[in-house]
Order: sequence, then structure tokens, then C-alpha cells
Amino acid sequence: MMKRTVKIWLWAIFGGLLSIVLIVASLQWSNQNVSELTRHHNSQLSPVIMIPGSSATENRFDGLVSEINRHRENPHSLLKVKIMNNDKLHFTGRIRPGDNEPVIVVGFQNNKDGYSNIKQQARQFNVIFHTLVSRLDFNNFKAVGHSNGGLIYTVFLENYFSQYSNDVRMTKLMTIGSPFNFNERSIDNKTQMLSDFIKNRRKLPNNLTVYSVAGTENYTSDGLVPLVSVAAGRYVFQGEVAHFTTITVSGSNAEHSDLPENKQIVDLINRYILHSKKVPRVRQNEPRLN
Repeated sequence: MMKRTVKIWLWAIFGGLLSIVLIVASLQWSNQNVSELTRHHNSQLSPVIMIPGSSATENRFDGLVSEINRHRENPHSLLKVKIMNNDKLHFTGRIRPGDNEPVIVVGFQNNKDGYSNIKQQARQFNVIFHTLVSRLDFNNFKAVGHSNGGLIYTVFLENYFSQYSNDVRMTKLMTIGSPFNFNERSIDNKTQMLSDFIKNRRKLPNNLTVYSVAGTENYTSDGLVPLVSVAAGRYVFQGEVAHFTTITVSGSNAEHSDLPENKQIVDLINRYILHSKKVPRVRQNEPRLN
């Protein structure tokens, strides 16, 4: 009888100690989790993530970033990420401590044109984005896509971004010379890509601000992409996102390949994408907001 009583007491003491350990562990986990959530919610980091067009590399925006940083007291850091065909990532550059608005440029080993490649690049961008979200503590970001880069972002938003939408918000997207209907010069001839974009448009974030920028040499194209193809973006975004604005730039450096270094577009990025303002507005060849 005495042995049985001792065993009962020992089990009672063990159970009590186990309960205390579990309670303490639970409290520690809860406090740590709340602390991490609070830090994430209060994070000041808001990167600008740029995607270049077909045949371009992660170095495509070097000139653009240099122009953005010209005479800037606190220049934006530049981090580059290249994804290989096997999804392995290569990083170059760094984010300077205290820089709350770094520029991150992505590149693809497979940087070829065509809808099937664009869908593959969007899948690979999701791999990149997942890595950035896990390594960097940010709850919002801005996006810039030149040419096919804007198409990659559209596929990403419609097919992948919902998995992050509770934790990370894309606040602004600027597409530059993005051919939403490829080389078609009539909206009546919708490509499979544009048809898919329109079909899936309700998956776009409804709190997003979108700027669709087109360059023109002769008010019909930028020398490569028909103006009507860039304008087809309205059928994708307008009425689904919070704000959609089309902007046309002309004059010098309005050719398709020159657009990322176009002074007017640099000005637009400074005014509409970046939080930290610096340069005065361009007075000549002022872009038109339609």
C-alpha cells in the first residue's frame, strides 16, 4: 500500500512538473511569435524589386539605379539575384544597413521571349520572392517591370502572389513598355497571353496602384512594341486594382530599349515609386498622364 501511494505521488509530481514545463515553453513560444509578428508589422523596409525584359540580365538596370542615386544624399543599395535553370540563386551586391528602400534586381538564366518562357520566369520569380521574404523582414514592396518584366509580374500576381498577401503587400507596380498583347496592333486580335490575363484578372490585388508607361517614337510604337499593345494593359488592371494610370513619354530615348534610362521615366520612378524624393521634375517633354 505504501509503495502504491509513493508511486501515485511521484506520478503526480512528474505530471505537475511536466505541465509547468509545457506552460513555460508555450509562453516562450507565444512571446517569441508575438515579438516576430510585431517586428514584421513595424518593419520600415520597403524594397523596390525590378524585373528586366527578355534577353536582359540582372545588370539591365545599372544605369537606371545610377540615375536614381545621382546627387542623392543616401543612395539606394543595389542587390542583384540571378536564378539558374535549376532554380539555384546567385546573389551579388548588398543592402546597406539602415537603407529602408533598397533596389533589388532579378535576372534569369532563361531570359528568352515567348509566353511559355514568361510563365516559367514567373514561376522562377516566385522562387526568388519566397527567398527574399524569408531572408528579409519586409511587409510591403514596390515593383518595376520593363518590357516582359511587366508581363512576368502580371503572371506572378495572378498565379502566385495570393500565398503572400496576408503578410506582404505590393503597394505599387510600374510597367514600362510592356507588350500585354505582344506585337498585335489590334485589340480585336487577342493573344492567348492577353486572354489569360483578362480571364484571371480578379486574382489581382485590389489595393494595388498600377502605372503603365509607354514610350513612343511616332505615337504608334516605341520602335518595337505597338502602343496599342501596351495600352491593352487597361483590360487587365483597370477596374480590378485600386488605381490604374497610363503614362506616355516621347522625345529622346523613347525607344523601347532606351526606356529604362529615359530621363522622364527616371523622374516618374522618383515621383511615383520611391518614398525618398530628390530630383526636381523634368520640365521638358513632360510625360502625359492619360
